[in-house]
Amino acid sequence: MTPLGPNIADKGSAFYHFTVNTFDSVDGQRHYKVWTAIPDKPAPAAGYPLLYMLDGNAVMDRLSDSLLQKLSQQNPPVLVVVGYQTDEPFALSARAYDDTPPVNMAGSLCQQQATRGRPCGGGLIFRQLLEQTIAPQAEKGLKIDSHQRGIWGHSLGGLYVLDSWRSSSLFNRYYATSPSLNRDYIGMLDEMTQIDPHKVCHKQLIFMEGSPIPGKNKAGAVADAVSRVHATLPALRSRGLAVADWSFPELNHGEMFNAGFQRALFDMAAPDKTLPAANCPP
Repeated sequence: MTPLGPNIADKGSAFYHFTVNTFDSVDGQRHYKVWTAIPDKPAPAAGYPLLYMLDGNAVMDRLSDSLLQKLSQQNPPVLVVVGYQTDEPFALSARAYDDTPPVNMAGSLCQQQATRGRPCGGGLIFRQLLEQTIAPQAEKGLKIDSHQRGIWGHSLGGLYVLDSWRSSSLFNRYYATSPSLNRDYIGMLDEMTQIDPHKVCHKQLIFMEGSPIPGKNKAGAVADAVSRVHATLPALRSRGLAVADWSFPELNHGEMFNAGFQRALFDMAAPDKTLPAANCPP
């Protein structure tokens, strides 16, 4: 949680330009900073692909011009990087509230967050702010391909992405990196397998997961969650849904942050052809 210094938007890029907007939650308790990164390369005829990214302070700290250069050599996406008005990489209390589903969903009691003194269960409230206020402002004046709009999140952000997959209609591609499927939220997987396929058949869902660290207290719980995910994905695929599992067995939970957002970026710039296309029946 060392305070962050200037990021790529402050330093400038040879391949992207940036706009910055600030927003407040309805109750005035959370304060957001949102960077929109726009390729200098002209938009294609269909418009730019677009990727929303959570934990935006940490993302912006890790975006480099060399990475943006590689993106610009393909079909570079617009990036909407959603963070908070802080100089820390993670706003722990705010994200614990924003990224977790309401307490009456997924059997969640938010126990682990509550024991840390963090409010939780504000995912629906945050979704309304993100989709009805932040997104229109961030995309204003941009030529966007509405069929290539994705969202990426890691850990609690990955949990938010899973909940969005079943609840949101704004995005087409959902990148859940190491979602926090602990005892509070593991029931979400069962609910996902029971969802009406027609509600999500137009979407693509990508799980990205590393490996638990042997000897760590949480390794057993993480391994169980990963096993549950691997059991859930075939059930979703059997219902005709476009779901992929991208494994990074050499990386732990923290290391998956960088690997996950970079993989999502490059998939938006050049989609993985092995992922089944979203396809709703007539």
